[in-house]
Amino acid sequence: MKISELAAATDTPVDTIRYYEREGLLPPPARGDNNYRHYDAAHAERLTLIRQARGLDMSLQEIRTLLAWRDQPDADCGAVNALLDEHIGHIATRIRELRALEKQLKALRAQCRQISDTAHCGILSGLTQPGAAPAPVPAAARHVHGVHGRGL
Repeated sequence: MKISELAAATDTPVDTIRYYEREGLLPPPARGDNNYRHYDAAHAERLTLIRQARGLDMSLQEIRTLLAWRDQPDADCGAVNALLDEHIGHIATRIRELRALEKQLKALRAQCRQISDTAHCGILSGLTQPGAAPAPVPAAARHVHGVHGRGL
């Protein structure tokens, strides 16, 4: 199948497929006489695994590791379990950090209980006075990973 057909079959943007090829996650496809890429069912299956893992917010390195184990069908899957357990731990940490961020945002929001002019806005005041706003949140919790760049 052509890249556009693979894209449609896996609901993956063409640019993302090319990106995964450059990153070595998808093997290079055969090329026809017209230099078009020709993908097969193995590419679609591998791309589906990549997309599912990205949907679980796994990093490209974690996916590389999963793919390496997938390419060794006789290997012990204990390492796969360990990788997933580690990923679950990262997610649990991030959830705790996000809950702390939510608490800080709610505390900041509580500084402005009524509508007023911005000169007297408790939120703006809290954000501009050192020590008035809650302590900074760890970098990992500042941004919710996995919601942007869904195509990747």
